[in-house]
Amino acid sequence: MAKVVEAKYYDLLRAPIITEQSMKLVEESNRYTFKVPKTANKVEIKKAVEAVFEVKVLKVNTITVLPKRKKVGKYEGLKPGYKKAIVQLVEGQKIAAFAV
Repeated sequence: MAKVVEAKYYDLLRAPIITEQSMKLVEESNRYTFKVPKTANKVEIKKAVEAVFEVKVLKVNTITVLPKRKKVGKYEGLKPGYKKAIVQLVEGQKIAAFAV
């Protein structure tokens, strides 16, 4: 029987961040990186990851990424800032979305 997960948990976890550095964290220390809303706190993020992926979370670290100035030709603007969460899982558990 499928577990019913509240829609607010899916809204909290906007997207997984899959980069070389984040994949290195997955391999070395079982830590997964997600893009989250700027208003999300660590307790909400922990509940969302546990509900959506059915895993046990040890700790959550959050980082606010500031907007970056970008220039294309003569045009200049800003890339939007965002907040990311680095979630460490219990030893032996994995999230299938990060499997490549």
